[in-house]
Amino acid sequence: MPPTTPYAGKFNSCPPYSNNNHSQPQSPYRSHTAPKPSRENAYTGAYSVAENPYDVPQPHAAYRSSSVSSVNAKEHHYSSSCAMSGTPYSSPQPHSPRQHSTSCPGRAYRHTSNCSSSSSDQSCRNSGSSAKARLYGHSVTASYGEMCYHDNSLVSASLEALIQHLVPTVDYYPDRSYVFTFLLSSRLFLHPYELMTRVCHLCVEQQRSGDALLDKIRFREVAPKLVQLLTEWTETFPYDFRDERMMRCLKDMTLQVARGDEYSWRAMQQMTQCLIKRLSALGQYEEAVAALNAMAQDRPASLKSKQTSAQRSDILSMCDDPFILAQQLTHIELDRLSFIGPEEFIQSFAMKDPLENHKGFFRKRKTSNLEAYVNWFNRLSFLVATEICMPVKKKHRARIIEFFIDVAQECFNIGNFNSLMAIITGMNMSPVARLKKTWNKVNTDKFEILEHQMDPSSNFSNYRTALRGATQRSETAHSSQEKIVIPFFSLLIKDIYFLNEGCANRLPNGHINFEKLWELAKQVSEFLVWRQVICPFDRDRRVLQYLVTTPIFTEDELHLASYESEGPENNMEKDSRRSLRSSLLHRENRS
Repeated sequence: MPPTTPYAGKFNSCPPYSNNNHSQPQSPYRSHTAPKPSRENAYTGAYSVAENPYDVPQPHAAYRSSSVSSVNAKEHHYSSSCAMSGTPYSSPQPHSPRQHSTSCPGRAYRHTSNCSSSSSDQSCRNSGSSAKARLYGHSVTASYGEMCYHDNSLVSASLEALIQHLVPTVDYYPDRSYVFTFLLSSRLFLHPYELMTRVCHLCVEQQRSGDALLDKIRFREVAPKLVQLLTEWTETFPYDFRDERMMRCLKDMTLQVARGDEYSWRAMQQMTQCLIKRLSALGQYEEAVAALNAMAQDRPASLKSKQTSAQRSDILSMCDDPFILAQQLTHIELDRLSFIGPEEFIQSFAMKDPLENHKGFFRKRKTSNLEAYVNWFNRLSFLVATEICMPVKKKHRARIIEFFIDVAQECFNIGNFNSLMAIITGMNMSPVARLKKTWNKVNTDKFEILEHQMDPSSNFSNYRTALRGATQRSETAHSSQEKIVIPFFSLLIKDIYFLNEGCANRLPNGHINFEKLWELAKQVSEFLVWRQVICPFDRDRRVLQYLVTTPIFTEDELHLASYESEGPENNMEKDSRRSLRSSLLHRENRS
């Protein structure tokens, strides 16, 4: 259902989501020439982002134990999305991880162990047999070795069993939803390097029979599936391989594969080349962001040059069309979203013990791209406040407020909720909110409606309704613009954080709570779909440069600029202005 508000019908220029093109509101800043779509990439040399791994249901595995009914499975073959258009990640829409959970219970193991019983119907009930199932009403809870299922969905298992379940064999390849879910969340329990080492070791060791010729034949048969697994890993979680130990392990496996199968060896080389290109693009992106941040470090002239602020370029001199500015903001949002690795959501609260001591990515660049995106939100909020507080004339300040309201409205129409919320946040900062004489000259009807859409009450229920509407529009999109969904990112992080905090990683019997891992993967997989959209709008490099590099006020400088725009109203504000002036003057003299 499209989002509804108590203002329905009143806010005609901000229509509810639909599959039709949005009619753009008329604005005093707005030209009537729509820009031509462009599919230009954000950064030179940027790689195409790996798409979501939940899009193609995989045939269920044939299990290797007589205690479980086998299911005929089609053999999986690997392919590299860097070289082939027929990539297994081609569909833009994900399926839920739970929809992809294996319909037959997991692989039975040579070694079984008892699982502690629990009052929950979903708990493991295994008394030493390799497979056991019980009926509870219309639901079935079953245990197979050290893996427990409820209604044919994996709910818990030991870490060793989960690792073993990831290892491919000649007649088995793990379901792709399981591969993504476990690779994503396994870092809560062990380092990716340790997981990769153990998976590769098990895959090789399981082919050993004591006969060198037979071993070579068996490994040649399993090599394509091992390459497929590593390809999925490098495509979906390429940042794991910034750790030199991961690259060394990948190189070792390439040499191992080369001894058995030339075709698989060539596929490994192709996969490694694609990985290196991705990591190179990431390095270029991080250097570009660092350079832009350095350019923005120059402080704008403070109060001493307030009177000459007319000489400074402002947002209206750069772009007086709110639709164009909203498009450029969407470019920046999608550019920065595309470089956030899905694992960064999990690594933000992953364990920090001895793993931190190694110079790999856990210490150096654990969540750098995620943090850079959050910093962009903060910068945009302060940029909005700076642009409003800078002008000397009240009429000019009011015009800029009205302009940003129109930009926020256009962001809502596009589906860019992150920029929308950043603009609202900037306009609600106390240095801006206290400008009562300025606000009296502004028609705030549209702003109040936008604030209602992003109202934090009831856990952002209005925003979540609008986000669902944007997601539905994206799923049935008839144009590139309709595919755009940029969530309010801080709330997405908060949701994932509380999902992690609200559910235990392990159950009382020591098993890993795989239901929690399914839910984490489900939330992150939505993000993967949103981030792969290519911005269809023309790029205005002059406006983009201004948005990411123009200097902005600090919080203290904003307060001081606000007091200069509209004088203090009480003794507390007078004392605050005096203190801020003294502090900033002292800071300038020291610099």
